[in-house]
Amino acid sequence: MTDITLAPIQPDQPSHLMATYGRQAISFVRGRGAYLYTEDGTEYLDALTGIAVCGLGHAHPVIAEAIAEQAATLVHTSNLFEIPWQTAAAQKLAEVSGMEEIFFSNSGAESNEGAIKIARKFGTQQGVRLPKIIVAEQSFHGRTLATLSATGNKKVQDGFAPLTNDFIRVPFGDVEAIQEAALQHPDIVAILIEPIQGEGGINTAPQGFSYLEEVRNICNQHNWLMMLDEIQTGNGRTGKYFAYQHTNIVPDVLTTAKGLGNGFPVGAVMTQGKAVGLLGPGSHGSTYGGTVLGSRVVYTVIDTIQKENAVENAAIVGRYIVDQLRTQLADKNVQVRGFGMMIGIQLPKDCAELVAIARDQHKLIINVTAGSVVRLLPPINMTQAQADDLLERLVALINNYL
Repeated sequence: MTDITLAPIQPDQPSHLMATYGRQAISFVRGRGAYLYTEDGTEYLDALTGIAVCGLGHAHPVIAEAIAEQAATLVHTSNLFEIPWQTAAAQKLAEVSGMEEIFFSNSGAESNEGAIKIARKFGTQQGVRLPKIIVAEQSFHGRTLATLSATGNKKVQDGFAPLTNDFIRVPFGDVEAIQEAALQHPDIVAILIEPIQGEGGINTAPQGFSYLEEVRNICNQHNWLMMLDEIQTGNGRTGKYFAYQHTNIVPDVLTTAKGLGNGFPVGAVMTQGKAVGLLGPGSHGSTYGGTVLGSRVVYTVIDTIQKENAVENAAIVGRYIVDQLRTQLADKNVQVRGFGMMIGIQLPKDCAELVAIARDQHKLIINVTAGSVVRLLPPINMTQAQADDLLERLVALINNYL
């Protein structure tokens, strides 16, 4: 192996990277499980896991071995040829999702783009000239122009007009608003929602997951596609393989990414029922979607999650973290919500500065979203001992802040 050592970046050194991120002044050179390490060996507990990406933690040995072995064998041939690992990965994903057809993409945004195309194709086949899709306020579906248009966040849309006008926005969890939209817009063909709004602040609908059952009924009533964005909630994050499995319904279209590759960039859009067959040869594609390497990673991640009972662990340890936070912060006027390893702590004031305080004073990596929500996305295979370590650091952080 070639030994390449990168020189430390100097504060006054110019960067050729586009300034699209407000980066923190820290870099990590190694990870293992729930922990990250800087060049000098300082250890940080990672309760964010790359924003819900490394669900099995960092440098998982089984996944690392699969990547190394496949990279030394065959990385890419293109979708012009049969790809056995892609077929096997699709079979695995179909088994855990309950879906029938799967298209592999490279990201969550691409997966949601695929879902939007499927909805348009469905509407066109129904004779709808300008198909519309219902989406929710405070949602986040991606940063391409179509998914940005679907996103319910004016801040990330600013400066990118004109957005597409294919979307009708309703409050998250408001079934009456959906029914009202149906009366006003006869060209609606689908609903696209997140079971839990991650970027929006770990928002759950007031009626819980039964909201999804109500949406399913409305879609059946109007012959709409029910499309779920499980980019963040999928792959065991909420204590079920997919969040909709907390209910008895199945969506027509399902998207996922993030934890699907445990850090490797891969996503998927899946269909079942009346959404099957809407995309055929030549109607959709991706140069890098479902490469040999990416497909083997997907297969290995799913197989590892199953063998380690990581979904069940996320449910148990996640519930423990939520219960402990509610108990230990009972006098702090905070609201703790979420499922599995997708947890939000709503503070009574804006708290963006906690990210730096947690990192510098408690060696803890967290995120703040929606201004005042501390977002936790730990590994789904986090042990209870690691959960106690997280609780000790986090409770001290919040107690000192409030």
